[in-house]
Amino acid sequence: MKETIVEQKKLRFLERIHICIKEALPQGLKTAFWLLKITIPVSFGVLLLDYFGGLEFIAQYTSPVFKLIGLPGVAAIVIITSIFTNIYSVIAVLTALMLPLRDGTIIAVMCLISHGFIIETAVLKKTGSSPVRMILLRLIASFIVGWGLNKIMPGNSSSGELLNLNKQLIFSEVLFNWFYLISKTVIKILVLVNLLLILQKILDEFGLIKWLERPLKPFMKIFGLPEQTTFSWIVANTLGLAYGSAVMINQVNDGKMKKKQADLLNHHISLSHSQFEDPLLFLTLGYSLPWLILPRIFIAIIAVWLRKLELFIKIR
Repeated sequence: MKETIVEQKKLRFLERIHICIKEALPQGLKTAFWLLKITIPVSFGVLLLDYFGGLEFIAQYTSPVFKLIGLPGVAAIVIITSIFTNIYSVIAVLTALMLPLRDGTIIAVMCLISHGFIIETAVLKKTGSSPVRMILLRLIASFIVGWGLNKIMPGNSSSGELLNLNKQLIFSEVLFNWFYLISKTVIKILVLVNLLLILQKILDEFGLIKWLERPLKPFMKIFGLPEQTTFSWIVANTLGLAYGSAVMINQVNDGKMKKKQADLLNHHISLSHSQFEDPLLFLTLGYSLPWLILPRIFIAIIAVWLRKLELFIKIR
């Protein structure tokens, strides 16, 4: 009798898991293909811009802005690369520059705030925020943080020197490298987005999300964020905006997070997300984790409370 009950519970458990997977896969594939439709052409366009000198051309006209906040002119190349691509590309460019740790750290923090604009802005728009507002917020915040860090970090700015951006490679080699990397990205998006959505469905089905959210509730109050945004905040800070988009979009579509709440969350996570993988990448260059993480959290808190003040004034 006991064995029969155990067997029935096991079958019921497996049935619930199967239902979660069945519900998650169509949504996950839809989100993954949406991301890929943006990622692949954008990535190829940036490849062409980079190879034929487009990024450096743009950087020539933006470098004076960086000098105004106390950074070397070559910082423009890094930030422009970051805006159009991702943190991996930023690492590649920084290794080609002769910069002291101080300047490199400041530029890295700015890139952690302002990167992957096309893909990440599409995610933020889909969850309820104005794309123009999100772009301006990230740009302004990155320059404020860059200026502030330049004032408080010890040492002086350097001029910086461009060593090598691998322009000696022939186009066929560059194209092959791109195809290899984008193939890995496609697989990563298809696998991670679907696994994450399946995990969310399972956690939701068995009532486990509340146990993940409970310890973070006091912090969410400090951040100025509603409790309903907690799970999406966890996802954004562990996996980032692109890979975590499936969960965030699903939470809005299912009504678990209202668009106004998602907009507040977006004001935070647009400035402070992927707090594990991205900062750890910069450790290879010798940068300090506290400098890479804490300024972003601080500016994100300010951004949310300013947004809440703005909404309060509008209501009045």
